[in-house]
Amino acid sequence: MVPFKLIRSKAGRCLPVVLAALFFAGCATKAPDQSSAHMQGEATADSAYYLQQMQQSADDSKTTWQLLAIHALVKEGKTQQAVDLYNQLPKEMNDEQRREQALLVPEIKIAQKDYAAANSALAKINPADLNKNQHARYYQAVIDASQNRPSIEVLRAYIAQEPILTGPAHQKNIDGTWQALTLMTAQQMNSLVINADENTLQGWLDLQRVWNDNRNDPEMLKAGIKDWQTRYPQNPGAKTLPTQLSNMENYKPASTDKIALLLPLSGQAAVFGRTIQQGFEAAKNMGSAPVAQSTAPVQTTDTGAQPVDTTQAALPQPTDPNMVASPSAASVDDLTQQPVDASTQPTPAPQAAPQVQAAAAAAAPAKPSAEIKVYDTTAQPLAQLLAQAQQDGATIVVGPLLKNNVDQLATTTSPLNILALNQPENVQNRANICYFALSPEDEARDAADHIWQQGHRAPLLLVPRTTLGDRVTKAFADEWLKLGGSTVLQQKFGSVAELKQGINSGSGIALSGTPVTPASAQPEGVTIGGLTIPPPPTDAQITAGTSGGVDAAYIVATPDEVALIKPMIAMRTGSRSPAQLYASSRSSQGVNGPDFRLEMDGLQFSEIPMLAGNNPSLMQQALGSVHNDYSLARLYAMGVDAWSLANNFSQIRQVPGYQVNGNTGTLSANPDCVINRKLNWLQFSQGQIVPAS
Repeated sequence: MVPFKLIRSKAGRCLPVVLAALFFAGCATKAPDQSSAHMQGEATADSAYYLQQMQQSADDSKTTWQLLAIHALVKEGKTQQAVDLYNQLPKEMNDEQRREQALLVPEIKIAQKDYAAANSALAKINPADLNKNQHARYYQAVIDASQNRPSIEVLRAYIAQEPILTGPAHQKNIDGTWQALTLMTAQQMNSLVINADENTLQGWLDLQRVWNDNRNDPEMLKAGIKDWQTRYPQNPGAKTLPTQLSNMENYKPASTDKIALLLPLSGQAAVFGRTIQQGFEAAKNMGSAPVAQSTAPVQTTDTGAQPVDTTQAALPQPTDPNMVASPSAASVDDLTQQPVDASTQPTPAPQAAPQVQAAAAAAAPAKPSAEIKVYDTTAQPLAQLLAQAQQDGATIVVGPLLKNNVDQLATTTSPLNILALNQPENVQNRANICYFALSPEDEARDAADHIWQQGHRAPLLLVPRTTLGDRVTKAFADEWLKLGGSTVLQQKFGSVAELKQGINSGSGIALSGTPVTPASAQPEGVTIGGLTIPPPPTDAQITAGTSGGVDAAYIVATPDEVALIKPMIAMRTGSRSPAQLYASSRSSQGVNGPDFRLEMDGLQFSEIPMLAGNNPSLMQQALGSVHNDYSLARLYAMGVDAWSLANNFSQIRQVPGYQVNGNTGTLSANPDCVINRKLNWLQFSQGQIVPAS
C-alpha cells in the first residue's frame, strides 16, 4: 500500500503544473489579432470568413474585419450587401482604416457602374499613402473607371501597376497596356505629351509606332518587334510580349487553294446566298477590283442542290429593298424573306460627287486557279457539311450565312479556318473562326462613333416600333456609353400611314424621347417571390426626356419614312433646328431623285464604300447583276469582301489592327475576330450628294 503522505506530496507537486497548463490553455483560446495583417496582404479569404471574424471581434479589429468583408463582397459581386455593410461603418477609425474606406468608395461605384462618381472618388486619393496591395487596387480602379477608353492616364495606371503584379495578373496587365495603345486614334497619339523621365511609356509608344507602320506586313512586323526589344530591353513589354504580338511568332498565311462556300441555295434565303456567291466568284476570277460578270464554272456538292448558274438570268427576282438584305435592316436571327415583284424595284441613284475620297479596293488579287466548292446549308446539317468539306480537302470555309447555322459553330470541332458570314448573339473566341456580318447593330455602332467624333453629346434615336428598332437602340446606346457618353434618348414611330396622319394633323415630331438604359449600365432589380421588380428611374432619367438640348438625331427609316420624318421635325423645330440629322443606309435605297435630295438637304447618311462612289465600276457591275436592287447589291459587295477576308484570314486573325479597305467598309477585327466596318458618311447639299464634313 502506498503511503498517503507520498500521494499528497505528488499531488502537491503536480498542482502548479496543472494550474500553469490551464493558464496557458486559456491564453491559447484567444487568437492574436490578424486583421491588420490581412489588410496589409492580398486579403484572399472570402466574405463569409471576414464576416465571421467581424462578429467575433470588437473595437478596432472589428472595424478592420468589416472593411475586409466589404472588399470581399464587392469582388464576389454582392454589391448591395457591400453597400449595406459600408453604411454601418463607425465614424471613428484610425488612419489605416480610413485609407481602406476611401479606396472602397470607387470600387463600389465601379460595381454600380457609376463611373463619374468613381473617378471623383479616385481624385481624392493620394496613391503614395497606400500600401502595396492597395496600390494595385487603386490603379485597377483607375483602369476600370475608364470603361476601356484609352488615355494617357490609363497608360500610366497600367505602367504603375505592372511591377506589383505576378503570374496571370501580370500578363493581363501587359495585354491591357497594349490594348489601350492600339485603341488610341492617330489624333490622340499625336497630341500626347509625356515627361522626360517616362522611359517605360516612351518605349510602349515606340512599340505602337512599330506596329502601326508594319501591321499589314506580318514579316516586317516580326522584324520590327525584335528590333524594338533590342532597343528597349528593360521595358516590361520586351520581357513579356503582349499576347497578340507573341502570337506573331506562330504566324502562317492561310491557304485559299480549296475553298468551301457554305450558303443557302434553296428555299427563301437562296436569293441572298446566290448573290453573295456571285460577288465572291467575281472577286476570285478578277480580283477585288471591278470586274465583268463571271461565268466560270463552280462545283457543288451532291447534297441535293443543283449547280448554281452565276449569270444574271439565273438570279431569282430581287427582294424588297426595305427588307432584311440591307445592312441596316438585315436580321441577325435569319435572312429569310419572300421576294417581291421586280417591278417595284428602284432605279439606280446618282453617284456621289467626285470629291468623295477614293478608298483602295480590298487587297485580294484574282486567283482563278482556286477551287471553290459550294455546299447548300439548307440540304444537310452544318456538322455534316463541315466534315464533308474537310474530307474534300478544303483549306478554308466561307459561311454559313443564316444565324441558326452560325450559332452551331460554337459546338463545332472542325479544325478548318472558318469565315462565318453572320454573327451569333454571344461570340466565343475561337482561334479558327472569324465573323463577318452586315448587321444593323454594326451600322448603329459606326453611327455612334461618327456622331461622337463630330462633337455631339446629346443624341436622339428615331427608330421604328419593331425588333429592328430595339436592336439598333441597344447597339447605339452601348457604344455611346463606351465612347464616354451618358444619356441617349429614343423615340419610336409607326407605319407610313401613321406618319402621314401626323403630317396632316400638323403635330410634327419633337426632338425629345425617353432615356435608353444600355444593358451594360442597367442596375440590378429586386427579386421577390420569383418576380423581378426593376429599379426606379434615376433623377437624370426622369428629366432627360423633357429637358431638351438634343443636338443630334439618328434616324433608322426607309426612304418613304424619312421623307416624312424630316419635314415633321422641321414642323416642330423650324428649318434652322440646332440638331444635326443623321440616317442609316436603310434610307438610301436608290430612289434618291432630285426632289428627294432637295428635301433631305443637310441630312447625313452612312453607306458602304461601293455605293458611296468609291468603286463605280464594281457598283455598276453589282447593280446590273441584281436588277438595280440596292439591298442585294450590298450583299454582292459582301461576297467580294468575303473573298478578300478569306485571302487575308491569317492576318485578320493574328495581326492586331490589320485592316482591309473593303467595298462594304474599312474592315478590321476585334480580339474575338468579329469584323468591324467603318462606313462612308455622305450628306445631301443643295440637291447634290457630297462627303460629310
